[in-house]
Amino acid sequence: MAARIATAIHEHRLLPGTKLGEDRLANIFNTSRARVREVLARMARDQMVELFPQRGAFVAKPSIEQALDVFEARRLIEPGIVRRLVLNMDNSKIRRLQAHLKQERDARANSDKRATVRLSGEFHVLLAELAGNSALLRSMRELSTLTCLTISLYESAVNTCCLVDEHEAVVDAIVAGNGELAEQLMLSHLDHIQGSLRLEADADDADLEQILGDL
Repeated sequence: MAARIATAIHEHRLLPGTKLGEDRLANIFNTSRARVREVLARMARDQMVELFPQRGAFVAKPSIEQALDVFEARRLIEPGIVRRLVLNMDNSKIRRLQAHLKQERDARANSDKRATVRLSGEFHVLLAELAGNSALLRSMRELSTLTCLTISLYESAVNTCCLVDEHEAVVDAIVAGNGELAEQLMLSHLDHIQGSLRLEADADDADLEQILGDL
């Protein structure tokens, strides 16, 4: 259940703010409401779902502040992931990275936007997995999901999916053993993703006290 809900979120099938009704989920997955509550509680701990008393569970809606925090965290964590991976690279890891890049290229060639979105996020999780640090992997999984939700909420007219050629450039630097270049490319990649989003405060978030107090 959790895996299918997570996939739907990562593919932008379930958008931020979507209500996850216990009765409907119990019917869909042919299980009990108690089991649904257990799964939703676990997903809430992973910040994928938000629980509200008397209202129920909803797909999480990161605020602009939370979104900026996510990108700050990724800039701190992901250079370390690629640096560690450079030091632990082997042929089996190269094959897994190349296979994933092929999946991304195929998804784009087939105009499969949902698969493209999901695979773009999974690329960053794969780097963390191959780097071999379980704590970094847990953090990257959570940050990847929050980034996916952020893109759903704040996507601009510009395509905000990760560009496969940027992923390929990062992989090429890692395979070449150039940790410094891999880190720089990763940071530029994250800048590109964030720069494609509308992370400015909306009119609803205006500071009325400050604005009106100055008149």
